[in-house]
Amino acid sequence: MSVYLHFRAVAVSEIRDDHTWLAAYMSEAWENDEAEYAAGIAHSISKSWNAVHDLYAAADALCTDADQPWNLPIYGGRPVLHRADADPSDPPLMLLEPLGVSQAAQFLTTVSFDELWNVVEARFSALGWTKQEHLEHHRDLQEFYGQAASAGHAVVKAVWA
Repeated sequence: MSVYLHFRAVAVSEIRDDHTWLAAYMSEAWENDEAEYAAGIAHSISKSWNAVHDLYAAADALCTDADQPWNLPIYGGRPVLHRADADPSDPPLMLLEPLGVSQAAQFLTTVSFDELWNVVEARFSALGWTKQEHLEHHRDLQEFYGQAASAGHAVVKAVWA
């Protein structure tokens, strides 16, 4: 079974702060993933998003910024809470507002991937995680967040199993 963290850039005016509505919206987006990826408004990471977060957490060791913008690309945002009558199988959802998207994009363009990798290399290599796969995730997230920030969009995140 594959598990994905799905990112979708969207104008704030087009979304509702309602878990049931947003879960349906993200489900439809997930079904149109190829077209949305091609348009640059969606991205996903299979299973390894926690490792990507750990890579960015290495920025703490580099003392890049006391505000911890490294937390924004993967786990940044606020949870969109389920209503009491919601379907418990609906995915966990996070909403990162446009300001946070801009901060994430700024972090991703200014942080040195090589410096991050130097901090985590021994631990990641021992787990079988490669520099190339993380570099690809980093570049993809740079592009995704850069486009979302340029458009002034929020980013919705959903976990699909």
